[in-house]
Amino acid sequence: MQASIADTLQRPLRDLRLSVTDRCNFRCRYCMPEEIFGSDYPFLSSEKILSFDEMERLTSIFASLGVQKVRITGGEPLLRKNLPELIYRLKLIKGIRDIAVTTNGSLLKKFASKLFNAGLSRVTVSLDSLDEERFHQLNGQRGTVASVLEGIEAASNAGLEVKVNMVVQKGKNDQDIVSMAKYFKEKKHTLRFIEYMDVGNSNGWRMDDVVTKQQILNKIGEVMPLEQIPPNYPGEVATRYRYVDSDEEIGIISSVTDSFCSSCSRVRVSAEGKLYTCLFASKGFDLRDLLRSNKADEEVAKVITDIWNHRGDRYSDERGNGTKKRSKVEMSHIGG
Repeated sequence: MQASIADTLQRPLRDLRLSVTDRCNFRCRYCMPEEIFGSDYPFLSSEKILSFDEMERLTSIFASLGVQKVRITGGEPLLRKNLPELIYRLKLIKGIRDIAVTTNGSLLKKFASKLFNAGLSRVTVSLDSLDEERFHQLNGQRGTVASVLEGIEAASNAGLEVKVNMVVQKGKNDQDIVSMAKYFKEKKHTLRFIEYMDVGNSNGWRMDDVVTKQQILNKIGEVMPLEQIPPNYPGEVATRYRYVDSDEEIGIISSVTDSFCSSCSRVRVSAEGKLYTCLFASKGFDLRDLLRSNKADEEVAKVITDIWNHRGDRYSDERGNGTKKRSKVEMSHIGG
């Protein structure tokens, strides 16, 4: 029987987002802009990144505290060598019911079958436009739309459940909302629209650049009517909508205009082993040195429990209240 721990707002710990690398082969403007993450950027050296043994041990400790779902993130997680081996090892941990990967899709065609055979359940692919020119403008002239779409189909054909995430920015790709919806409705893959968020300090976020949940719904609804449907589970981040003429659906992740802090059950661990209690956190708690200091699992679990018990993060709620701007961890470091 798994233990159950709660934070100061009585939110349980259920989801672990585990970053396996801080490197990425794209340079998306809202995440890793080229002028900051250039060729001379000091990415983490191999000895500073958690090993698979350490990740497996840490995930097992989190599972003992109530974590049931693990999402592998980056950077771009498929850049981490032998990732299917980690998936296989995490799948065997008692209490872990679901493992997913978030990826830009550029390497997915190569690894889809290996990931599925290792025990991966689901994959989320980030794709912000089907237009090649806009795709390149958004991601720093890296990769092609075709390669991402091939990766999506390879994942689906391998047996993985596929969802697609589109970060919508006013004047950048909002003209692609309907074309993306039509394409993935036809392909029968759930598309999730994400309001452009002020994650990190590097993306130059402004509220004026946000396309709101209601605006997205209006654009799609004019062409393909939608109806809201219930969440799959408590704390689901995306609001679900179904096309009225089919069983296909979309989701909208709207942390800017429609905060879901009250049900957040997610903890994030960066590639170098820092624990972050919020996507918008200013600081992390070092678990790597703890793991490497011969502490027993029970001692590590006690530290994590204490951190979670004192957690009071509700940044998206506070943003709307005009809370003073503060420094935040970069999204590329903790995988969104």
